[in-house]
Amino acid sequence: MKNLKIKLLFALCAILLFSAFITEKKDVITIFMIGDSTMANKSLKNGNLERGWGQMLPCFLTEDVAVDNHAMNGRSSLSFINEGRWDAVLAKLKKGDYVFIQFGHNDEKASEKLHTDPGTTFDDNLRRFVRETREKGAYPVLFNSIVRRNFPPEGVTEPKGSYEVEGNVLVDTHGEYLNSPRRVAEEMDVPFVDLNKLTHDLVVDLGVEKSKSLFMWVPAGIYDFCPKGKIDNTHLNIYGGKVVAGIAMEAVAKVVPALAPYVRQHDLEVHAAD
Repeated sequence: MKNLKIKLLFALCAILLFSAFITEKKDVITIFMIGDSTMANKSLKNGNLERGWGQMLPCFLTEDVAVDNHAMNGRSSLSFINEGRWDAVLAKLKKGDYVFIQFGHNDEKASEKLHTDPGTTFDDNLRRFVRETREKGAYPVLFNSIVRRNFPPEGVTEPKGSYEVEGNVLVDTHGEYLNSPRRVAEEMDVPFVDLNKLTHDLVVDLGVEKSKSLFMWVPAGIYDFCPKGKIDNTHLNIYGGKVVAGIAMEAVAKVVPALAPYVRQHDLEVHAAD
């Protein structure tokens, strides 16, 4: 009888321990990211310095949140759908997850495989992402495109990749493509982050010279990944990726309060990069 009581006691303890483990275990929230090269993961080969802001986002989240970054270089909302990349996200998406949506850079291009129009096809694709995310019990968040560092000389109206002599005024290159995410967000009651304004203000605050520290301004003859050097005012470097990811996640915490407890704060001194 005594042995039976001991066995029952051990069994009860085991049940209590198992129950406690089950109670404490939490499902990890996954943030799926869909977008273009400014958000995408970049190769680290040969010391590559380029980073998408989505690649740096885990730095600003606790271990309770996973980031599954499906953003891809050169993709528009149209090609992301037509290549089956959106279907791949939907297959993994579960209730309670989030989808961060940022397109526009490549939707602007003339290619039939990429081009959409703000107000019609671009908006329709954004609506589809929102609708199908919600059908899976997940939560969409819309972003507009990050700013392109474009300081044309006075009188130049067509944006270029770079200028021999730069002007003093940051000029927008995205036009109406910035308004579609905001419009769809208002229409469908979706959290929206004006990442273009945030990055525009960041670049203006830094000024013409210091803002180069965010982007892929690579000197020649130093790095194996780019021995000839480059001037790229669209894509972010490691530092720029971290800064943009930080301000993006800070903004998300305001429009999606449920994610605020998972935001990890970092003190990034933006003005220190001379």
